[in-house]
Amino acid sequence: MLSKAHTKYIQSLQHKKFRDQTNLFIAETPKLVIELVNSQYFHCKEVFALQHWIDKQQETLSGIDSANIFAVQGFELANISALSTAHDVLAVFEKRKPGNDLQLNGNITIALDAIQDPGNLGTIIRIADWFGIKYIICGNGTADMYSPKVVQSTMGSLGRVNIIYTDLPVWLSKNKQVKIYAASLDGKDIRRLGKLTEGIIIIGNEANGISDKVLALVNENISIYKTGRAESLNAAVATGIILSHIK
Repeated sequence: MLSKAHTKYIQSLQHKKFRDQTNLFIAETPKLVIELVNSQYFHCKEVFALQHWIDKQQETLSGIDSANIFAVQGFELANISALSTAHDVLAVFEKRKPGNDLQLNGNITIALDAIQDPGNLGTIIRIADWFGIKYIICGNGTADMYSPKVVQSTMGSLGRVNIIYTDLPVWLSKNKQVKIYAASLDGKDIRRLGKLTEGIIIIGNEANGISDKVLALVNENISIYKTGRAESLNAAVATGIILSHIK
């Protein structure tokens, strides 16, 4: 049986304050946990799972100390889960150490200006992984990459994309060696842009778009052509469409 203290500690990791204090985050569902356990970027600290799942995943779990693998009952898993319906496993991982290998030249880099919705951020990470994007730069106000909703929606891509949080205007002003593009409603049609080998693509806030401070540092605005009457596109959808045209 999980103690009340242990249960409370795992539940606390649903909140950014405690993730930051402990440098830990949670991941759920068999596929995601297996991907992150097998990832070279994340150390698995603890696993809480139904006994039948543990029995089937002996090889996957072989690198984890058996003292940190807990067989739990379904109701215990439900108590610690961040999902509406708990799956067979929940694992606690250490956060990834920030990389210092950022290489803008020869790469397309995504920069996010206060993308607040965790689902959008998770989907953008997954889209970036699909198109082979190595780096995502997250400006102030962007959702936490380790929130349960972001982690779940990345479907394992969290371990394959380097994500850096910073003051976006300051960072852009220091990295103008490659061209900076802003996704906007009144820019150059991406169908005329052609394939790009390098550049920074900025995606703006869901409600307010790209801030004036960031726009002041942009070299060129780009737009997704439309034939209908919708006023705007979801940030993650826009990211996917842009990357499909320039990659």
